[in-house]
Amino acid sequence: LTPSPHSPSNGSSRKLSVDEMYLLDTGGQYLDGTTDITRTVHWGVPTPLQKEAYTRVLMGNIDLSRLVFPPNTAGGTVESFARRALWDVGLNYGHGTGHGIGNFLSVHEWPVGFQSNNVPLAAGMFTSIEPGYYRDGEFGIRIEDVALVVNAQTEEPFLTFEVVSLVPYDRNLINLSLLSPEQIRYLNTYYETIRARVGPELQRQRLEEEYRWLQRNTEP
Repeated sequence: LTPSPHSPSNGSSRKLSVDEMYLLDTGGQYLDGTTDITRTVHWGVPTPLQKEAYTRVLMGNIDLSRLVFPPNTAGGTVESFARRALWDVGLNYGHGTGHGIGNFLSVHEWPVGFQSNNVPLAAGMFTSIEPGYYRDGEFGIRIEDVALVVNAQTEEPFLTFEVVSLVPYDRNLINLSLLSPEQIRYLNTYYETIRARVGPELQRQRLEEEYRWLQRNTEP
């Protein structure tokens, strides 16, 4: 048997350490949908730059995810909301901010997304939201969620996003002093949703260690 390219091998693998940052881009095809979720973690003591860069990537993820915008808005029109917190300190990333996600089709599914040649956003579309920051040879950060375009709770018919990925962010990398009260409220509401939806399923499957991990990582 030949190992798959995604299997570890003695020739190409190295041990993970607590002294560096890890970017995990994950996903799968399921009967009720396709996932594409990226989380970045650091199990030790991150540098001040790593912590600030991660926090600003998270701020961009939150700012775009909670945005309320008019119908028929092009994704490219709102894309800069995901970059603003990075731009504020002269940082940026060199890839797109998100892409459509097909169900049993392509994970990068045309024509939804945030580039200038994507179609306008409309209720019912699924897109990723995935700002990042990278330093060659040092570390990479990306925070990617799957979001559904939904109707906003506004008097006029506006749109917003509902994040359907239910995975906590890395508390070890968040500099709370950079976050606004609105961003902190968004995080706390998101964590309440994760607890309410994922917690009972972990208990049903008697995954006690995983349930305790979830509770620790979704504290306010």
